[in-house]
Amino acid sequence: MQELPEWEEGTVVVLCTGGGAPHAIPVSAAVRAGPRRALIGLAVSRESLARLRREPRCALTIITGADVACTAHARAEVVQEPLAGVEGVAAVALEIETIQDHMQPRFAIEAGVAWRWTDDAARERDDAVRAALRKLAQR
Repeated sequence: MQELPEWEEGTVVVLCTGGGAPHAIPVSAAVRAGPRRALIGLAVSRESLARLRREPRCALTIITGADVACTAHARAEVVQEPLAGVEGVAAVALEIETIQDHMQPRFAIEAGVAWRWTDDAARERDDAVRAALRKLAQR
């Protein structure tokens, strides 16, 4: 796998950071911004953002229901803070260095993480973050 796969909007990906003991979090605001670039939105209060500032090396694991299971190893850079139109969120670009394809002919991925917002305001904010990331990705 030489390029990032496509994934549906709202797909939960897992961001793994260093800067101490490994730290993994689910991220709902992730946008493919090119064959080897992704944008994620992180709350400025997140420990993951502080870790990326100290140590930009990270990994993004993507698992979808379209037979996609991969980990993109990247270097992160905060490219917009605050994210345009969304207070308290930073846009982080992940420049992908290598991609590990975890798929094997012995299994099939049938579904990614099934989730939903239970709070209307949180859902609207998440939608706004992804919309701002998509706009940033078009630059």
